[in-house]
Amino acid sequence: MEVPTASVSGVPDPLPDGLLVLDVREDDEWQAGHVAGSLHVPLRELGMRYAELPELADAEQTLVVCRVGNRSAYATAFLQQQGIEAVNLDGGLAAWARAGRPLVSDDEGPPTVL
Repeated sequence: MEVPTASVSGVPDPLPDGLLVLDVREDDEWQAGHVAGSLHVPLRELGMRYAELPELADAEQTLVVCRVGNRSAYATAFLQQQGIEAVNLDGGLAAWARAGRPLVSDDEGPPTVL
């Protein structure tokens, strides 16, 4: 199965209504920096939790992100198998940040990609 991907330049700015950003990184990575309004479910929990996440069913499309795109590719393939319209962000949040797209942080300092 080919995993659908989108480049950062292919993601509208601002993000459109109906697009859910799903961040599958670990808690410390999430706290350091993430896309505002994104849903955080670590990859290791996604299989157990996806059915309890109405956001996934309600979204027109889900953009799945991690640091560089590897974990999110696994998550995208899994979600596609569940019938969710999911797309992997090519290059992950590292590419997002390099492109100057905004991040927010739960930490004291400026947002960063771990």
